[in-house]
Amino acid sequence: MTTRLFHVSDIHFGAEDPAALDWFAERVAEEKPDAVIMTGDLTMRARRWEFDAGGRWLRALGVPVTLEVGNHDLPYYWDPLRRLFTPYRRYGAAEKLIERPLEIDGISIIPLKTTARAQLRWNWSKGRVSRNSLSNALALIADAPKGNLIFVAGHHPLIEGPTTGSGRTRGGARALAAFAEAGAHAVLSGHVHDPFDIPYDRDGWRVRLIGAGTLSKRLRQTPPSFNEIRVQGNRFETLVRTLSSRLPTSISAATDAGATR
Repeated sequence: MTTRLFHVSDIHFGAEDPAALDWFAERVAEEKPDAVIMTGDLTMRARRWEFDAGGRWLRALGVPVTLEVGNHDLPYYWDPLRRLFTPYRRYGAAEKLIERPLEIDGISIIPLKTTARAQLRWNWSKGRVSRNSLSNALALIADAPKGNLIFVAGHHPLIEGPTTGSGRTRGGARALAAFAEAGAHAVLSGHVHDPFDIPYDRDGWRVRLIGAGTLSKRLRQTPPSFNEIRVQGNRFETLVRTLSSRLPTSISAATDAGATR
């Protein structure tokens, strides 16, 4: 049996691409994936109407959805009091989807917070994995059913990949090493608006780093796109689905997850 996950990111309601959103919703309705994993930046400016519109759109897909928080989902710098003290009051229709762990046919989807209200650097849009966020994710991994594939989902790439965009995630390398030690099989992310799938090997264990593109108008190197992750047993592969092509493009081989020795 094949389990199919649709991995989408950076929709940016407020700067969304209606044609891309309609295309994705049609694919979900026709192909009925087992779940949708949305790795952040649901909104453009963290406005209440953007969260409501995005939340209604996600709920209307009619499949299990988990949603991570991206840097655009926090109030901007010019609203510092709201950003520091009440950053999560505008989630509206999206609230119950946020950081929602999922169990799908032998796969555990583990949420990871990679955003911060404030950082000791000028660019707060970049990623940060706090010790508390890492501990919460590791606890969920420890509680996952034995033998499940473990997919961690956060907004920022934990380490730099082959894209023009950058996460520059503080604590990301430490978190990735910890996930490898804990037996995670993949870390899903967004933020850079281009897809990728690269391996990370540590002490005989392989974690796949999988990034999704964007369904917004804020394109970089790739047309509007999402990832389809096909899972069979302990093997999975990533295919990029783009609005400009009817044929998916594989960016990984279907390989056994986990141990490399």
